[in-house]
Order: sequence, then C-alpha cells, then structure tokens
Amino acid sequence: MSITIYGIKTCDTCRKATKALPDATFRDIRADPLTAEERAEFLARFGDALVNRASTTWRGLSEDERQATPDTLLTAHPSLMKRPVIRAGDVLYLGWKADVQSALGVV
Repeated sequence: MSITIYGIKTCDTCRKATKALPDATFRDIRADPLTAEERAEFLARFGDALVNRASTTWRGLSEDERQATPDTLLTAHPSLMKRPVIRAGDVLYLGWKADVQSALGVV
C-alpha cells in the first residue's frame, strides 16, 4: 500500500510519523503546496478540523483573517494545516495520535 505524508519538514509530529513509516513518501506542503483538488478532498474529509487553531500562524492572524473560509486560509497559509495528513491507499488520516498509529499498524 502506498503511503503519503503531507506536512512540513520542520514539524516534530511529521518527523515522528516519517520515522515510524520509513517507506512513506513525504510531501512538504510549504515547498509543494496542496492543489485546489487536494484541499477540497481534505476539507471534505476533515472539515474545520483541518485548520490548526492552536498554531503560531493562527495566533498571528487578525480577527478579519480568521473569518475567512478554511480553503482560503489554507491557500494563503499552508502551515495552518493540522499535521500530518496521511494518505494510505484511499484512506485519509489526520494527526499522529494513537488511533492513527494503530490504524497504520505502527503501535
């Protein structure tokens, strides 16, 4: 099964996922941003949860900017995406908590 990890190379959580899944392909969304189709697919699967409202980037946004749609926010600020998003075959996972690790056979 093909696995792709979408994240940012400096993100500690993404590094943990990459280390645990050594055969996975890693895609840095800063260097290679998500396409409109990928954003739409991720938002359809995870909705508002895809926007990381606990991030430094979020805290730096003005109140007006925070009112934008998730798609607009993620287009303008790729680092606002909660990370990692992992594609394993046709299934998408968000984050790197125990449930995702278990589903991917890591735990």
